[in-house]
Amino acid sequence: MQPPSSPSHQWRVPPALPVVKLVGAVLLVALGLLLSDGDRVQAVLTIAVAAGLVGWALRDLLAPVRLAADPAGVTVIHGYAGRRHLPWAAVEAITVDRRSRLGLSTETLEIDAGESLHLFGRYDLGAPPDEVAGTLRSVRAAARR
Repeated sequence: MQPPSSPSHQWRVPPALPVVKLVGAVLLVALGLLLSDGDRVQAVLTIAVAAGLVGWALRDLLAPVRLAADPAGVTVIHGYAGRRHLPWAAVEAITVDRRSRLGLSTETLEIDAGESLHLFGRYDLGAPPDEVAGTLRSVRAAARR
């Protein structure tokens, strides 16, 4: 447990998201098998895509916290479900990339650590990336004092 003088922040996948992915996988298999009409290729492809959705949902369940910050630095998800701690000295930039395409706008939080770039979307964080970036910048500024 951290002392009160060193607040910790963490951002996680919304709890409903893995449930939606698992339900989607079940519905996809049911619909695929119902409509495959004996076509083995279609059935195998449906099951493969559903397995991908299940793997994606399992990652959300195994490592729901995607990003954490405290006065020592940030902890980011690394690989499938691992974690990597980056001290503030290693973080070169915290930016939000905004893109518009086909009428849709997306924001991605980018944490540049020199040798690695860590990207987080709204559904990784459970919060808008610009709000998270502001919090990260304030934690880093407070850690420098």
